[in-house]
Amino acid sequence: MAIDKQYLSDFQVILSHRYDNGADYWTTPDKRLIKGSPFSTLDCVSYLLELGMESTEPLLKDCADLIFSTWQEDGSFRLYPKGSIYPCHTAHAANVLCHMGYVYDARLQKTLKHLLDTQYIDGGWRCNKFSFGRGPETQYSNPFPTLNILNAFRFSDYLNKEAALERAVDFLLDHWTVRKPIGPCHYGMGTLFMQVEYPFRNYNLFCYVYVLSFYDRAKGDTRFLEALKALEAKMVNGQIVVERIVPKLAKFSFCKKGEPSSLATIRYHQILKNLGSNL
Repeated sequence: MAIDKQYLSDFQVILSHRYDNGADYWTTPDKRLIKGSPFSTLDCVSYLLELGMESTEPLLKDCADLIFSTWQEDGSFRLYPKGSIYPCHTAHAANVLCHMGYVYDARLQKTLKHLLDTQYIDGGWRCNKFSFGRGPETQYSNPFPTLNILNAFRFSDYLNKEAALERAVDFLLDHWTVRKPIGPCHYGMGTLFMQVEYPFRNYNLFCYVYVLSFYDRAKGDTRFLEALKALEAKMVNGQIVVERIVPKLAKFSFCKKGEPSSLATIRYHQILKNLGSNL
């Protein structure tokens, strides 16, 4: 699918930021692929895919090569040239590449195995980085990187066949009950989480329901169905209305705050398709 003409202005805005960070493809000369948010390399690739650009387009093929250039032999991705490699970085890169259609690339298959091998004891994925200090809540995994990892795995042959992924789903469903901020990065389910954010950039209700709808483990679970009901209660005339948006994306036509989004509503219909007879 090509980008519809109604979204060409959004495409042009994304392209206008292409060299903001000092190098091509929205990155820095030393390949910091998540610097410059919300116009980092990984962000902008995600927007272009959301707008309908085919991953076979030369621009996105070059971006894929750039992302893979940060791949490490153990399967992780180094999104910064120095410092520790965190699971959230690998999760973000893997998620974007899976959306681009590279799930069966040998390097990404090794990444998926690496992620399974590094799963934390509670079923999620956890970075040993304590920006908010240490406390009982930091003994949990980080929910959003875990959700991103499930978002990547849904493209793979592991979907609904791997016990480790079922444990990850259980971890996220448990968070619906706990609600409080957990993990070293303090991901909670408060006011901001319950606001519909689109495109999917942060841990929020819409992204949570969307990703979990691909997993049989979640379908029919009362916690998941409560989350789905909460999402549907926010819809207007059968359409998803964007409640929260990063200010720098406010001028995009496909995700205007306070207005229905056709592309977001397509995501909602995918949820319904995933659930099928489970509704």
